[in-house]
Amino acid sequence: MFDFRLKVFNTVAKRLNFTKAAEELHITQPAVTKHIKELENQFDLALFDRRGNKVLLSPAGEVLLRHTENIQGIYRQIEFDLNQFNESFKGVLHIGSSTSITQYILPPLLARFHKIHHEVKVELFSGNSEQIEQALLDKKIEVGVIEGKSKRREIHYTPFLKDEIVLVCSSKNTLAKKEEIRPEEVRNIPLLLREPGSGTLEVTADALKQKGISLADLQVEMQLGSTEAIKSYLQHSDCMAFVSLHAILKELESGILKIIEIKKLQIHRHFYFITPQGPQGGLPALVTQFLIRNHNF
Repeated sequence: MFDFRLKVFNTVAKRLNFTKAAEELHITQPAVTKHIKELENQFDLALFDRRGNKVLLSPAGEVLLRHTENIQGIYRQIEFDLNQFNESFKGVLHIGSSTSITQYILPPLLARFHKIHHEVKVELFSGNSEQIEQALLDKKIEVGVIEGKSKRREIHYTPFLKDEIVLVCSSKNTLAKKEEIRPEEVRNIPLLLREPGSGTLEVTADALKQKGISLADLQVEMQLGSTEAIKSYLQHSDCMAFVSLHAILKELESGILKIIEIKKLQIHRHFYFITPQGPQGGLPALVTQFLIRNHNF
């Protein structure tokens, strides 16, 4: 339904590569060039700056990209609203979720969603919470699921489900004999932390701060970009790490990892759906309502 020339422009503008855009659109590169040239002739403006092998958006192209993003959103809403007259749901939904949620929470829920709404195509983008928020603001996704809750005014946060961050180590770690440690002891333990921008890191830092402990006080051996990397590292070191309880259920059951309690310190948080401020409907509302009703964690 979306005007094809604008779709071609939008794809080139996002990829900044005519060849990749042609592959994604399943047309030839000369056809891509033809559509772009027609738009440039129509507006009598250059939409791209071509510098050797590099393609950059011109100021006019940046303006058109913002409008095509808005137009795409309107078309998706039209398609959703009109399909409801046939009691059907169709279209493409772009979801972003932080890495832990992508790995441990969403796959079984999206599988159930697909069985019911098999004509809705879901494209899932993964990153840390900060990256997912930015993707929403850049209109690369329509809905996100993140860890923790920042305070960006442009974003609406809806609670999804509860989680707990726990301190864990390998069952072979000498400290695994302990059942509980005092908060101040955390300063002396070699730790693995998630990378800056991670929701897990943000929530952990806030909880430790309440006990008078800053990240600068910790003995950080390494910062890693995924919980899977942290779990693997733990099995080959004497480090400990703060991770989501949802992420280690199998390792706890098999005895590979062990939780070490911290006296008078529990780190609870919510996972949140994020959407742009303002009324929401269409496929984003459909999937968020489905996930809220069907999660059983």
